[in-house]
Formats: sequence, C-alpha cells, structure tokens
Amino acid sequence: MTRQEFLEKAKEHVILLDGATGSNLRKEGMPVGISSEEWVLKNPEVLQELQRAYVEAGSEIVYAPTFAANRISLKNFGLEDKVTELNTRLVKISKDAVGNHALVAGDLTTTGQLLEPRGDLSYEMLYQAYREQIKALADAGADLLVAETMLSVDETVAALDAAQSVCDLAVMCTLSLEADGTAMYGGNAVEAVVTLQEMGAAAVGLNCSVGPDQLEAVVANMKTVAQVPIIAKPNAGMPVINELGEALYDMNAQDFALHTKKLVELGAGIVGGCCGTTPEYIRCLAKLLRN
Repeated sequence: MTRQEFLEKAKEHVILLDGATGSNLRKEGMPVGISSEEWVLKNPEVLQELQRAYVEAGSEIVYAPTFAANRISLKNFGLEDKVTELNTRLVKISKDAVGNHALVAGDLTTTGQLLEPRGDLSYEMLYQAYREQIKALADAGADLLVAETMLSVDETVAALDAAQSVCDLAVMCTLSLEADGTAMYGGNAVEAVVTLQEMGAAAVGLNCSVGPDQLEAVVANMKTVAQVPIIAKPNAGMPVINELGEALYDMNAQDFALHTKKLVELGAGIVGGCCGTTPEYIRCLAKLLRN
C-alpha cells in the first residue's frame, strides 16, 4: 500500500489498529529479557491466536512481531546476522494469521541507543540498520510499515529516510510522548507532525507512555498542524508493578474506549491500544466508533 493509497483509505473512516502484543505474549509465558522475535518463531500459534482475536474484534491493521528485529537490537542476543530471516518469517506468521481480513504492518522501533551527540550511534549506522530491516519487511510482503515507540524525531526521520530508499510502502510514525507532548530524546508532538509529514510519513502520532485520558491536549495540538492522519495508540492507563515485578494497568476496556473515542473527537483518525490492552479493549472501541 502506497502513501497515497493509505491516505485515501484514511479519508473513508477512522482506522482501527490492534492492541498490545508484548504484554499479552508475556501472559502466555514469554520470559522477560529474551528476543521476543525469536520466541514468536518458536511459538507462532500464540501470536497468531492473538492477532486473529484482534481482527475479530475489529482491527483493520495488525503489527507484525518484528518490533526490534534490526541489526543493532538483535546483537544483544547474538542474532544480528538473522535480520532477513527473522523479518521474513515473522511477516509470514502474521499474514498467515489474518489472511485477507486485515493489513499487516511491518513493525520497527527505536534501537534504544542514542544518536550523536547524545550517544555513540551515528545517523548513518541507524539508517543502514533500518534500511536492512525495511528491505526484508518489504520483500516479505508487508502491506505497509510502522515506526513505533520512537524516542526522538531524529531517529524517526532516519527510519523514514531508510524506508523511502528501498520501497514505496506507506509509513505510519508514532513516538512515545509524555503527557505534555515531549519526546524523551528530542522533539515534541507538534514538531513531530510538521517534520515527519513533510518527510513523507503517511500518518503521525503517538503510542505507549500513558493512557488516553492524559493525551487530549497532545492530540488536539497535533491536529492543528496535521496534513496527514493523527494516530493515537495509548496504554491501558498507568502501570502498577506488583510483587512479582509484573506491570498491571489500571484502565478497564470500557473506560479506555470512552477516553480513546474522545481522542477521535479531538482529531485522531487512526486509533488502537498499546501496553496492557487486549482484544476486548479493541472490541469496546470498535463498538463505540461504529455507533
């Protein structure tokens, strides 16, 4: 799907994304501190069952489990030479799960390393890492791309540059923003929209960080400068860590849907859920939006 095709689709109605992947996989036994990409390859049916449930709930786009399948992040697990293999197989797992009932977005994210001058990572190194992953995603048949949970505008620009160098797939971009709209390592909500839409992003927005109830002003501010759809994919409220070290989120599905619907009223045209959300959250949101 090209950028223009995506923009035409987004004019028709509010697009519904999926919900959380990682927090749900952990509920099904995925350990902390491992490569989730490798775990999914060994347990594909768990991911497929989750993605089918999202589609049944109303998701039109699901994210392939390729979140950190770039060379820099995979090096932490000794998997840096398996970028193409991992991305290819993981996209297929998702496409087999949803068939023609939903689009599959090739998913990429921050490497967790800081760009110069804040850190040691050069723009060229980041660009090449994203370029390698994105080529694999495109060749594997991803319908579009999403750069999500990004920590700065600059690293998101690198992902967009890399995507445009190897394919013409639409790219959605979401940063992890604080409730005041600032990004952790550079930029803010309004700057992100202005810069990334000019760079060719098909949609710009936010995911993770906080719940939808804390993002009304951020979404409203983004909408004032937006020429592309605004994305809102928040968490199920704020997490509380229990005695087992597990993150428990404090917002139920109905409240999440009500608050996210408010974000739609304020200008979000693409919505879904991040950490702590399940297919039930998407089902409740779909029901409200259809009404």
